[in-house]
Amino acid sequence: MNNGADKIIRLEKIVKSFDGEQVLKSIDLEIGDREFVTLLGPSGCGKTTTLRIIGGFESPDSGNVYFGGKLVNHVPPYKRPVNTVFQKYALFPHLNVFENIAFGPRLRKVSGPGLTAKVQEMLELVNLRGFEKRSISTLSGGQQQRVAIARALINEPRVLLLDEPLGALDLKLRKDMQVELKNIQQRMGITFVYVTHDQEEALSMSDIVVVMDNGQIQQIGTPQDIYNEPKNAFVADFIGESNIVDGAMIDDYFVAFSGKRFRCLDSGFAKNEPVDVVVRPEDVDVVSPERGMLTGVVTGVTFKGVHFEIIVDIGGFKWMIQTTDYVENGATIGLYIEPDAIHVMKKSEFSGMFGDYSSFSDELEHLSDVEEPEEG
Repeated sequence: MNNGADKIIRLEKIVKSFDGEQVLKSIDLEIGDREFVTLLGPSGCGKTTTLRIIGGFESPDSGNVYFGGKLVNHVPPYKRPVNTVFQKYALFPHLNVFENIAFGPRLRKVSGPGLTAKVQEMLELVNLRGFEKRSISTLSGGQQQRVAIARALINEPRVLLLDEPLGALDLKLRKDMQVELKNIQQRMGITFVYVTHDQEEALSMSDIVVVMDNGQIQQIGTPQDIYNEPKNAFVADFIGESNIVDGAMIDDYFVAFSGKRFRCLDSGFAKNEPVDVVVRPEDVDVVSPERGMLTGVVTGVTFKGVHFEIIVDIGGFKWMIQTTDYVENGATIGLYIEPDAIHVMKKSEFSGMFGDYSSFSDELEHLSDVEEPEEG
């Protein structure tokens, strides 16, 4: 990541409504040159609208958009240094692969050996060498997506905008393309602004993740920051699995929850301040009840290949634990939690909404992955 990155894009207090409903509520965002930045959030959170405002496809109701320090609110998309790859690739079915990629330069009256060399370079970049004469209709979804990326990159934009570009691909292809896209971005040395609702995609590809919900930015940070130091219960729940329990900050480095007192690494809270406490499922050790800091009864066990996912009832609150040790359903177990496994957050509008696995099921979890395209 380019930590001293010049800020190529700046959004300042962006507000946008559709049909009287506010979908962006005073968004402030800076994007560094040559960064891979992902806008992440559930359907309708405002991420696609933010991308479209950067691209010039939508205008903000109020607020300003800057490129390289210049105000571009009224600059149309084709005059901005950006290109966009949409989920529906919008390739020209009557043109072959070569002509699809060459479309932009031909509009600028580029032709001859220079154009051929440039198209070949792009085909090399997206691993489609030898596909020049292929008809678009004979290509797989993944290949079509590569053509769309090559067609956008041949115009040498300073910024590539990608709106859920892997959404139509199957899981294995998605994972392959995630690696591919990150490599392309690093080789081209340009800024990628990427929209997705897929947390794993965001964490594995990005330099910076912008977590959005309800038209607002909830947190901006590196994937590690977002995962290990979530700002509120929404972020903690949306990024991976989290047990989120009510607690009270007894003093610096001491927090109480589930009826017990724990050492932690957090400080700077008011004495006895009510807080939200996050403990990730993989950070809990299963021990014998007598060695446990907490004890509970196992109410569910699911084998996940690498680990078991167990649901434990602790005083009526259902925790999720991920462990490589098999545990019997109905067993009483102890939980041991190290100080660095405890993350304390301030109370927020999301407090009490997440983190209890009473109603958890894999089916529900996977249903939430299937989304309609969003306006927001």
